Amino acid sequence: MSISAAGKPSGHPPATFEIKSADLPLVALILKTDNLNQLATDIAQQYGPKGECPDFFDHDGLVLDFSQFPSEAPIQNLVPFLTTLRTCRLVPIAVRGAAPGWMATCRALGLVETTIEEHRTRSTSTQVTPELTSSDAHETRPAIFASPTMVIDKPLRSGQKVYAKGCDLVVLAMVNQGAEVVADGNIHVYAPLRGKAMAGATGNTQARIFSLCMEPELISIAGIYRTSESPLPSDVQGKPAQVRLSNDGQDRLLFEALNP
Repeated sequence: MSISAAGKPSGHPPATFEIKSADLPLVALILKTDNLNQLATDIAQQYGPKGECPDFFDHDGLVLDFSQFPSEAPIQNLVPFLTTLRTCRLVPIAVRGAAPGWMATCRALGLVETTIEEHRTRSTSTQVTPELTSSDAHETRPAIFASPTMVIDKPLRSGQKVYAKGCDLVVLAMVNQGAEVVADGNIHVYAPLRGKAMAGATGNTQARIFSLCMEPELISIAGIYRTSESPLPSDVQGKPAQVRLSNDGQDRLLFEALNP
């Protein structure tokens, strides 16, 4: 609704813009130490321009989560910490779980307060709930999910990168050394996987990686990664296999051979 010259709503929306609510796909950074210098160093070593996974993020919106922050002391070195996050291609937008003093500091730096939960995955899946007829009055039907999938049918050469945002990724040809495949969902490679593969890129711990020939330079699920410096088990290296996270809360990558 627009405002008239008298300062009252005119009853007619402007033609130049609209304001609507938005559901943003965000990732959350849970702060577990009050040593922001050390935290910045650790994050840069993994996701910075010279880190292990320099292209893991793609200017993703970020929520700073202080719910597990171990100290109530005033925040120190927050500005350089935010700068480090931006060099890792993360965009700090909001903060949650912070004490009043911390929240005031964050607001002064342009961050907004939120209570939303982070998206475990940036899936654009559509949920369809069937309507119940009279005969179904006492029956609960399961929801139906339609998940989009990106399909690549050409080999990926060194230096090439594919990111399946909000969906699974299927690659029908070889992923060569120096190439990267990233997905918010699962990754299926129906050929040798010799480059980097990162599934669950926005935190989906249920994501998996499959390949008919598992020989990766780097493998990662929801930020938990392993490089080729740690050899794979003999029953997995160069063979059909899958990678998933353990269900014991230890955040371990499990490599399992697939039956022929």
